[in-house]
Amino acid sequence: MFVVAADKGWMPQSEEHLAALEALGVRHGLLAVTRADLADPGPVTAQAAARLARAGLGGAERVAVSGRTGEGLDGLRAALDRLVARLPAPDPRAPVRVWIDRVFTVRGSGTVVTGTLPAGTVAVGDELALPSGAVRVRAVECLKEATPSVTGVARVALNLRASAAPERGQALVTPGAWTWTDVVDVRIRLVGPAADPREYPAADHGEGSAAGPREYPAADHGEGSAAGPWVDGPALPPRLTAHIGSAAAVCDVRPLGGPIARLRLGRPLPLHLGDVLLLRDPGNSAAVRVLAGATVLDPRPPALRRRGAAGERAAELAEAAPDARSLMRTHRLLRAADLRAMGCAPEGAPVSGDWHADPAHWTRLRERLPGAAGRYAAEHPLEPGMPVEVARRALGLPDRRLVASLVAPPLAVRDGRIVTGPGDRAAPLPPAVAAAVERLRAELAARPFLAPEAGRLAELGLGPKEVAAAVRTGALLRVAEGVVLPAGADLRAAELLARLPQPFTVSEARRALDSSRRVMVPLLEHLDRRGFTERVDDLRRRCRTPS
Repeated sequence: MFVVAADKGWMPQSEEHLAALEALGVRHGLLAVTRADLADPGPVTAQAAARLARAGLGGAERVAVSGRTGEGLDGLRAALDRLVARLPAPDPRAPVRVWIDRVFTVRGSGTVVTGTLPAGTVAVGDELALPSGAVRVRAVECLKEATPSVTGVARVALNLRASAAPERGQALVTPGAWTWTDVVDVRIRLVGPAADPREYPAADHGEGSAAGPREYPAADHGEGSAAGPWVDGPALPPRLTAHIGSAAAVCDVRPLGGPIARLRLGRPLPLHLGDVLLLRDPGNSAAVRVLAGATVLDPRPPALRRRGAAGERAAELAEAAPDARSLMRTHRLLRAADLRAMGCAPEGAPVSGDWHADPAHWTRLRERLPGAAGRYAAEHPLEPGMPVEVARRALGLPDRRLVASLVAPPLAVRDGRIVTGPGDRAAPLPPAVAAAVERLRAELAARPFLAPEAGRLAELGLGPKEVAAAVRTGALLRVAEGVVLPAGADLRAAELLARLPQPFTVSEARRALDSSRRVMVPLLEHLDRRGFTERVDDLRRRCRTPS
């Protein structure tokens, strides 16, 4: 409700109040022209209505009243009812944020704070968060009456159990439902004289300063930019005071381009996407002015480190809406809890766990993964596949689970690596490894079950990685750690052992295969696992008859 006196008319304070409403984007209003018994309210009503219309309140209903005679008060009450009926209904399930405007102590009860609850519900026993930590609501009062709970919009008094005394300007919030931030990207909307930089006073640079008239901040195009004055964006001083609720925080203004700017707040505030900050000049003069409104487009903006990053960010946010889709375009990947804390309900299904992704970015990642896996395979031919952690880093992902969700045929995840699917043949051995395997076959031609020691394998060019690669392709058979034979050696051993008198001992098998006990014990255990042999007792085995 905007009040102007019929006998005083539009005042400088009226202009500042209207600038605040315009900056905050208020669109529902009522014009009350008071003291109608002292002067004709008509001229003032016309003047005030015209000014309200220029600020976006052209639809405000107009009522003339007199507090002394009671004239028009019934009409004012009815107009207020109509105004409230037009307002959007607050959500009783919304997260709570009560900006504290008074703090006092009641004997026998302790700390009491007051503020306005715009939406959500506060009940006795609720746990809320302050910058100093969690607090418990011991009692709730609304309109001087105790109540077990209250739903916004409402004026509330809350009796708190808190370890540290709250302060005016702090906010009581639902834990985890808000983003506590001291850096935000915003869209600036100038109001009043600030909309014309020629009407803004010279900068006060302090005693002894040789600076001339204020030169507005240059659009920040990155380190080393030679950009001139900020001619493509709002004309604002580099330091302002940002207001929201009962909070006031000094902030540094970094123009990014056009109406987009980054604000660095003097202290963290609990904010949501779409919140509106009122920006005022904290200058030394008595005429502290409302200059602009700043709509939060990102309460957790990315760092700007590259030359030109600021301009790119401004272009990205130029058409951004305060919604989840715009946030996802910037952050690309966010958890559902982070989205809610930033003020958005997640859209669509998560891509993995509780992770949501920008669809275009997710498609690009899915297209990049096969290429990354292929390059890794070419650079590491002896490894079975690209480790998931390496893929995570290559794609710049915050969680390994996201990699698994990106994998699609012909790729698969097996043993923590990205490999070709089960239906695909393994990649051929590098020529050097294939040659080393042939040298081993030639060396074992006469005694195929006498597996060489690790040192001899290395001399043949078969280190641990080469052996692992040869085993994966089926060129070699690893029956145990350090025991490697040519492929098919187990089948040949089973054929020879079947010719022995059954059952047989380890020593008899060793002599039949012309090998060593170091090889024979793990080889027989391998044959047991394969079902070629089985134990009869602690000392003897027999070959199993094929079914």
